Amino acid sequence: MIQLDCLRHGEVQGGTCFRGHTDDPLTPTGLQQMQAATNTGSRWDQVISSPLQRCATFATAFAQQYSLPLQFDDRLTEMHFGDWEGRTLDSLMGEDPDALTNFWNNPTDHPPPGAESLLNFQARVLSAWNDIIQQHPEQRILLITHGGVIRILLCHVQQHPINKLLEFDIKHGSLHHFYLTHDGNMTTPTLPVFWN
Repeated sequence: MIQLDCLRHGEVQGGTCFRGHTDDPLTPTGLQQMQAATNTGSRWDQVISSPLQRCATFATAFAQQYSLPLQFDDRLTEMHFGDWEGRTLDSLMGEDPDALTNFWNNPTDHPPPGAESLLNFQARVLSAWNDIIQQHPEQRILLITHGGVIRILLCHVQQHPINKLLEFDIKHGSLHHFYLTHDGNMTTPTLPVFWN
């Protein structure tokens, strides 16, 4: 069995926005959220992280602290939001409320202008997921990543429609447990164990 624990990064400098590939650092609160989420007595064999600094900074420190192997995987970065990168909800609602509403209701058919398609995002995340399962049998993996990535994984393992991924509320600093057989099937439900 493979234990894969997915940690969403904590609060990020710059406030709430469509951050995507924008490489903003954590706030002190964000760092504390991630420390609290991983201070559960769990032990991991490997850390795998998005290379964006809101994940990578904590991943590097955590791996060094516990002498764990660390791997960065570009496929675990957040979805690229195209023209909406770095934009706030308020600014988009004021500029083009229909586009924002359409995205919330149907992100597959109504992506932001110039954005990575949801299906391409799903394909790269699941490519990483499948490689992790194949390359780390019988291991406990801490995967440090983004809300969108965790939503893709939840849709996959729960057979939830990809177009409804925004129904999952993935809080900053939340830790989600996946227990998997070698063929990638879930053996127990996936639940967030901490968020702040």
